[in-house]
Amino acid sequence: MTRVFHDDDATLEPLRDKRIAVLGYGNQGRAQALNLRDSGMSVIVGNAADEYAAHAKQDGIPLYSIAEAAARGDIVMSLLPDEVTPAIYREAVRPGLSKGKTLVFASGYCVCFRQIEFPPDINVIMVAPRTVGIAVRQHYQRGEGFLSFVDVHQDVDGQAWPMTLALAKGIGSLKSYALHVSFKDETELDLFTEQALVPALSVVLTTAVEVAVQAGYPKVAAVLELYLSGEIGDVLHEAAKYGWVGQTGLHSPTSRYGSKSRLPRFEAPELRKTMEDVLAYIRSGKFADEWGAEQAGGYKHFTAMDEAFKKTLFAKFEREVMQELHMNQDPRDAG
Repeated sequence: MTRVFHDDDATLEPLRDKRIAVLGYGNQGRAQALNLRDSGMSVIVGNAADEYAAHAKQDGIPLYSIAEAAARGDIVMSLLPDEVTPAIYREAVRPGLSKGKTLVFASGYCVCFRQIEFPPDINVIMVAPRTVGIAVRQHYQRGEGFLSFVDVHQDVDGQAWPMTLALAKGIGSLKSYALHVSFKDETELDLFTEQALVPALSVVLTTAVEVAVQAGYPKVAAVLELYLSGEIGDVLHEAAKYGWVGQTGLHSPTSRYGSKSRLPRFEAPELRKTMEDVLAYIRSGKFADEWGAEQAGGYKHFTAMDEAFKKTLFAKFEREVMQELHMNQDPRDAG
Protein backbone atom coordinates (compact mmCIF):
# COMPACT_ATOMS: atom_id res chain seq x y z
CA MET A 1 0.00 0.00 0.00
CA THR A 2 1.17 3.52 -0.83
CA ARG A 3 1.89 5.57 2.28
CA VAL A 4 -0.37 8.62 2.50
CA PHE A 5 0.37 11.57 4.79
CA HIS A 6 -2.01 14.26 6.07
CA ASP A 7 -1.64 17.31 8.31
CA ASP A 8 -1.97 15.30 11.52
CA ASP A 9 0.95 13.09 10.47
CA ALA A 10 3.47 15.93 10.70
CA THR A 11 4.70 18.65 13.01
CA LEU A 12 6.67 21.78 12.23
CA GLU A 13 9.03 21.13 15.16
CA PRO A 14 11.87 19.72 12.98
CA LEU A 15 12.01 23.15 11.28
CA ARG A 16 12.17 25.20 14.48
CA ASP A 17 15.48 26.98 15.01
CA LYS A 18 16.56 25.96 11.50
CA ARG A 19 17.46 28.35 8.71
CA ILE A 20 15.88 27.29 5.42
CA ALA A 21 17.79 28.35 2.30
CA VAL A 22 15.65 28.33 -0.86
CA LEU A 23 17.89 28.19 -3.92
CA GLY A 24 16.13 29.66 -6.92
CA TYR A 25 13.27 32.16 -6.63
CA GLY A 26 11.36 31.19 -9.75
CA ASN A 27 8.19 29.15 -10.30
CA GLN A 28 8.42 26.89 -7.22
CA GLY A 29 11.03 28.79 -5.24
CA ARG A 30 9.00 31.93 -4.61
CA ALA A 31 5.83 30.03 -3.69
CA GLN A 32 7.53 27.63 -1.30
CA ALA A 33 9.68 30.34 0.30
CA LEU A 34 6.66 32.57 0.99
CA ASN A 35 4.59 29.67 2.29
CA LEU A 36 7.35 28.58 4.66
CA ARG A 37 7.87 32.15 5.85
CA ASP A 38 4.14 32.54 6.46
CA SER A 39 4.25 29.26 8.42
CA GLY A 40 6.68 30.96 10.81
CA MET A 41 9.95 29.58 9.50
CA SER A 42 13.28 31.39 9.06
CA VAL A 43 13.80 31.61 5.30
CA ILE A 44 16.57 33.02 3.14
CA VAL A 45 16.96 32.95 -0.64
CA GLY A 46 19.93 32.16 -2.84
CA ASN A 47 19.67 33.47 -6.38
CA ALA A 48 21.72 34.99 -9.18
CA ALA A 49 21.46 38.76 -9.70
CA ASP A 50 18.45 38.71 -12.03
CA GLU A 51 14.73 39.55 -12.09
CA TYR A 52 13.96 36.74 -9.63
CA ALA A 53 16.39 38.23 -7.13
CA ALA A 54 14.52 41.51 -7.47
CA HIS A 55 11.28 39.68 -6.60
CA ALA A 56 12.89 38.28 -3.45
CA LYS A 57 13.94 41.77 -2.38
CA GLN A 58 10.44 43.08 -3.01
CA ASP A 59 9.01 40.25 -0.91
CA GLY A 60 11.35 41.13 1.95
CA ILE A 61 13.19 37.81 2.13
CA PRO A 62 16.95 38.02 2.89
CA LEU A 63 18.83 37.48 -0.37
CA TYR A 64 22.30 35.99 -0.91
CA SER A 65 24.28 34.39 -3.66
CA ILE A 66 23.51 30.72 -4.15
CA ALA A 67 26.84 29.72 -2.60
CA GLU A 68 26.38 31.90 0.49
CA ALA A 69 22.77 30.80 0.99
CA ALA A 70 23.79 27.14 0.75
CA ALA A 71 26.50 27.72 3.34
CA ARG A 72 24.15 29.61 5.69
CA GLY A 73 21.22 27.22 5.47
CA ASP A 74 20.60 24.27 7.77
CA ILE A 75 18.03 23.05 5.27
CA VAL A 76 18.97 23.70 1.64
CA MET A 77 16.12 23.51 -0.85
CA SER A 78 17.29 23.15 -4.45
CA LEU A 79 14.44 24.61 -6.52
CA LEU A 80 16.57 25.29 -9.58
CA PRO A 81 15.76 23.97 -13.08
CA ASP A 82 16.92 20.38 -13.58
CA GLU A 83 19.20 21.23 -16.48
CA VAL A 84 21.32 23.74 -14.55
CA THR A 85 21.29 21.98 -11.19
CA PRO A 86 24.35 19.68 -11.59
CA ALA A 87 26.75 22.48 -12.54
CA ILE A 88 25.45 24.90 -9.90
CA TYR A 89 25.50 22.14 -7.30
CA ARG A 90 29.16 21.30 -7.97
CA GLU A 91 30.29 24.91 -8.05
CA ALA A 92 28.16 26.63 -5.42
CA VAL A 93 26.07 24.24 -3.35
CA ARG A 94 28.29 21.25 -2.55
CA PRO A 95 31.00 23.32 -0.78
CA GLY A 96 28.42 24.58 1.72
CA LEU A 97 26.93 21.20 2.63
CA SER A 98 28.47 20.46 5.99
CA LYS A 99 27.67 17.50 8.23
CA GLY A 100 24.09 17.23 9.46
CA LYS A 101 22.46 19.48 6.85
CA THR A 102 19.43 18.49 4.81
CA LEU A 103 19.32 18.87 1.03
CA VAL A 104 15.84 19.03 -0.48
CA PHE A 105 14.70 18.58 -4.08
CA ALA A 106 11.34 19.34 -5.69
CA SER A 107 12.17 17.00 -8.58
CA GLY A 108 13.81 13.61 -8.59
CA TYR A 109 15.53 14.10 -11.96
CA CYS A 110 19.14 14.74 -10.96
CA VAL A 111 19.06 12.04 -8.28
CA CYS A 112 17.31 9.47 -10.48
CA PHE A 113 19.87 9.88 -13.26
CA ARG A 114 22.81 10.11 -10.85
CA GLN A 115 23.92 13.53 -11.99
CA ILE A 116 24.87 14.59 -8.44
CA GLU A 117 27.07 12.99 -5.79
CA PHE A 118 26.23 13.67 -2.16
CA PRO A 119 28.46 13.85 0.89
CA PRO A 120 27.72 10.84 3.10
CA ASP A 121 26.85 12.88 6.19
CA ILE A 122 23.79 14.86 5.02
CA ASN A 123 20.12 14.02 4.60
CA VAL A 124 18.77 14.03 1.02
CA ILE A 125 15.00 14.24 0.63
CA MET A 126 12.29 15.19 -1.87
CA VAL A 127 9.11 17.26 -1.51
CA ALA A 128 7.65 17.55 -5.00
CA PRO A 129 4.36 19.47 -5.42
CA ARG A 130 2.21 18.11 -8.25
CA THR A 131 1.17 21.56 -9.39
CA VAL A 132 2.74 24.79 -10.59
CA GLY A 133 4.24 27.34 -8.21
CA ILE A 134 1.47 29.91 -8.51
CA ALA A 135 -1.06 27.25 -7.47
CA VAL A 136 1.16 26.20 -4.53
CA ARG A 137 0.92 29.77 -3.28
CA GLN A 138 -2.78 30.26 -4.01
CA HIS A 139 -3.80 27.00 -2.34
CA TYR A 140 -1.80 27.98 0.75
CA GLN A 141 -3.38 31.42 0.92
CA ARG A 142 -6.85 29.89 0.68
CA GLY A 143 -6.07 27.41 3.45
CA GLU A 144 -6.29 24.51 1.02
CA GLY A 145 -3.77 21.79 0.31
CA PHE A 146 -2.27 20.23 -2.80
CA LEU A 147 -0.78 16.87 -3.60
CA SER A 148 2.97 16.34 -3.20
CA PHE A 149 5.18 13.31 -3.75
CA VAL A 150 7.70 12.80 -0.93
CA ASP A 151 10.69 10.51 -0.47
CA VAL A 152 13.94 10.08 1.45
CA HIS A 153 17.07 9.20 -0.51
CA GLN A 154 19.61 9.45 2.29
CA ASP A 155 18.94 9.48 6.05
CA VAL A 156 22.00 9.98 8.25
CA ASP A 157 20.41 10.87 11.58
CA GLY A 158 16.97 9.27 11.61
CA GLN A 159 15.34 12.66 11.15
CA ALA A 160 14.97 12.69 7.38
CA TRP A 161 11.34 11.56 7.34
CA PRO A 162 10.17 13.95 10.09
CA MET A 163 11.96 16.74 8.21
CA THR A 164 10.34 15.74 4.92
CA LEU A 165 6.86 15.79 6.39
CA ALA A 166 7.54 19.05 8.24
CA LEU A 167 8.47 20.74 4.97
CA ALA A 168 5.40 19.30 3.24
CA LYS A 169 3.31 20.68 6.09
CA GLY A 170 5.13 24.02 6.05
CA ILE A 171 4.47 24.67 2.37
CA GLY A 172 0.81 23.74 2.90
CA SER A 173 0.66 20.47 1.00
CA LEU A 174 -0.62 18.30 3.85
CA LYS A 175 -3.88 20.24 4.08
CA SER A 176 -4.59 17.90 1.17
CA TYR A 177 -2.12 14.99 1.27
CA ALA A 178 1.29 13.71 0.25
CA LEU A 179 2.21 10.30 -1.15
CA HIS A 180 5.40 8.35 -0.64
CA VAL A 181 6.71 8.06 -4.20
CA SER A 182 10.37 7.31 -4.90
CA PHE A 183 12.73 9.76 -6.61
CA LYS A 184 12.89 7.32 -9.52
CA ASP A 185 9.14 6.89 -9.94
CA GLU A 186 8.47 10.63 -9.58
CA THR A 187 10.99 11.39 -12.30
CA GLU A 188 9.95 8.72 -14.77
CA LEU A 189 6.22 9.37 -14.38
CA ASP A 190 6.75 13.13 -14.75
CA LEU A 191 8.78 12.65 -17.94
CA PHE A 192 6.22 10.15 -19.24
CA THR A 193 3.45 12.71 -18.77
CA GLU A 194 5.49 15.33 -20.60
CA GLN A 195 6.60 13.05 -23.44
CA ALA A 196 3.57 10.80 -23.99
CA LEU A 197 0.34 12.30 -22.63
CA VAL A 198 1.05 15.96 -23.47
CA PRO A 199 2.21 15.33 -27.07
CA ALA A 200 -0.82 13.09 -27.67
CA LEU A 201 -3.18 15.76 -26.34
CA SER A 202 -1.39 18.42 -28.37
CA VAL A 203 -1.80 16.47 -31.61
CA VAL A 204 -5.48 15.83 -30.87
CA LEU A 205 -6.14 19.48 -30.03
CA THR A 206 -4.28 21.00 -32.97
CA THR A 207 -5.85 18.54 -35.40
CA ALA A 208 -9.36 19.26 -34.11
CA VAL A 209 -8.88 23.02 -34.49
CA GLU A 210 -7.52 22.70 -38.03
CA VAL A 211 -10.32 20.31 -39.11
CA ALA A 212 -13.04 22.60 -37.70
CA VAL A 213 -11.66 25.82 -39.19
CA GLN A 214 -10.94 24.26 -42.57
CA ALA A 215 -14.51 22.89 -42.58
CA GLY A 216 -15.72 26.49 -42.55
CA TYR A 217 -16.49 27.21 -38.90
CA PRO A 218 -15.47 30.68 -37.64
CA LYS A 219 -12.01 30.54 -36.08
CA VAL A 220 -13.15 32.31 -32.91
CA ALA A 221 -16.09 29.95 -32.38
CA ALA A 222 -14.03 26.83 -33.13
CA VAL A 223 -11.09 27.72 -30.91
CA LEU A 224 -13.31 28.84 -28.04
CA GLU A 225 -15.51 25.75 -28.26
CA LEU A 226 -12.62 23.32 -28.44
CA TYR A 227 -10.50 24.69 -25.58
CA LEU A 228 -10.03 28.44 -25.18
CA SER A 229 -13.30 28.90 -23.27
CA GLY A 230 -11.76 26.96 -20.38
CA GLU A 231 -14.40 24.22 -20.45
CA ILE A 232 -11.81 21.48 -20.98
CA GLY A 233 -9.87 22.87 -18.02
CA ASP A 234 -13.03 22.70 -15.92
CA VAL A 235 -13.57 19.07 -16.97
CA LEU A 236 -10.01 18.19 -15.89
CA HIS A 237 -10.55 20.03 -12.62
CA GLU A 238 -13.65 17.94 -11.91
CA ALA A 239 -11.77 14.79 -12.95
CA ALA A 240 -9.17 15.62 -10.28
CA LYS A 241 -11.99 15.48 -7.71
CA TYR A 242 -14.19 12.66 -9.00
CA GLY A 243 -11.94 10.70 -11.37
CA TRP A 244 -12.12 10.66 -15.17
CA VAL A 245 -14.94 8.08 -15.13
CA GLY A 246 -16.78 9.86 -12.34
CA GLN A 247 -16.79 13.27 -14.01
CA THR A 248 -18.66 11.90 -17.04
CA GLY A 249 -21.77 11.93 -14.86
CA LEU A 250 -21.65 15.74 -14.95
CA HIS A 251 -22.32 15.80 -18.71
CA SER A 252 -25.54 15.57 -20.67
CA PRO A 253 -26.80 12.24 -22.06
CA THR A 254 -26.06 13.52 -25.56
CA SER A 255 -22.47 14.25 -24.55
CA ARG A 256 -21.99 10.91 -22.79
CA TYR A 257 -23.46 8.90 -25.67
CA GLY A 258 -21.43 10.76 -28.30
CA SER A 259 -18.17 10.45 -26.38
CA LYS A 260 -18.42 6.79 -25.39
CA SER A 261 -19.83 5.51 -28.68
CA ARG A 262 -16.87 7.07 -30.56
CA LEU A 263 -14.13 5.87 -28.20
CA PRO A 264 -13.28 2.77 -30.28
CA ARG A 265 -12.47 4.94 -33.30
CA PHE A 266 -9.54 6.48 -31.43
CA GLU A 267 -8.20 3.37 -29.69
CA ALA A 268 -5.23 2.95 -31.99
CA PRO A 269 -2.73 0.15 -31.21
CA GLU A 270 0.08 2.32 -32.55
CA LEU A 271 -0.64 4.92 -29.86
CA ARG A 272 -0.13 2.35 -27.10
CA LYS A 273 3.06 1.11 -28.77
CA THR A 274 4.38 4.68 -29.07
CA MET A 275 3.71 5.34 -25.40
CA GLU A 276 5.40 2.09 -24.38
CA ASP A 277 8.45 3.02 -26.45
CA VAL A 278 8.57 6.50 -24.93
CA LEU A 279 8.48 5.07 -21.40
CA ALA A 280 11.19 2.48 -22.17
CA TYR A 281 13.43 5.24 -23.56
CA ILE A 282 12.97 7.33 -20.40
CA ARG A 283 13.65 4.40 -18.07
CA SER A 284 16.80 3.42 -19.93
CA GLY A 285 18.34 6.83 -19.18
CA LYS A 286 18.66 7.61 -22.88
CA PHE A 287 16.43 10.67 -22.66
CA ALA A 288 18.61 12.15 -19.92
CA ASP A 289 21.63 11.58 -22.19
CA GLU A 290 19.79 13.13 -25.14
CA TRP A 291 18.76 16.19 -23.12
CA GLY A 292 22.30 16.56 -21.80
CA ALA A 293 23.67 16.50 -25.35
CA GLU A 294 21.08 19.11 -26.38
CA GLN A 295 22.24 21.41 -23.60
CA ALA A 296 25.89 20.87 -24.49
CA GLY A 297 25.09 21.70 -28.10
CA GLY A 298 23.61 25.09 -27.23
CA TYR A 299 19.90 24.14 -27.37
CA LYS A 300 19.85 24.35 -31.18
CA HIS A 301 17.21 21.67 -31.75
CA PHE A 302 15.18 22.92 -28.78
CA THR A 303 15.10 26.46 -30.18
CA ALA A 304 14.28 25.27 -33.69
CA MET A 305 11.33 23.18 -32.45
CA ASP A 306 10.04 26.10 -30.41
CA GLU A 307 10.12 28.40 -33.41
CA ALA A 308 8.59 25.78 -35.72
CA PHE A 309 5.64 25.25 -33.35
CA LYS A 310 4.93 28.99 -33.38
CA LYS A 311 4.66 28.86 -37.19
CA THR A 312 2.16 25.99 -37.47
CA LEU A 313 -1.30 26.50 -38.95
CA PHE A 314 -2.79 25.90 -35.51
CA ALA A 315 -0.56 28.58 -33.97
CA LYS A 316 -1.67 31.01 -36.69
CA PHE A 317 -5.35 30.35 -35.96
CA GLU A 318 -4.80 30.67 -32.22
CA ARG A 319 -2.83 33.89 -32.53
CA GLU A 320 -5.51 35.48 -34.72
CA VAL A 321 -8.30 34.49 -32.33
CA MET A 322 -6.48 35.74 -29.25
CA GLN A 323 -5.66 39.04 -30.94
CA GLU A 324 -9.31 39.46 -31.91
CA LEU A 325 -10.35 38.77 -28.32
CA HIS A 326 -7.55 40.99 -26.92
CA MET A 327 -6.13 38.08 -24.92
CA ASN A 328 -2.54 37.92 -23.66
CA GLN A 329 -0.49 35.02 -25.08
CA ASP A 330 2.47 35.31 -22.72
CA PRO A 331 1.85 33.84 -19.24
CA ARG A 332 5.00 35.57 -17.99
CA ASP A 333 3.07 38.85 -18.23
CA ALA A 334 0.34 37.60 -15.89
CA GLY A 335 2.09 38.99 -12.80
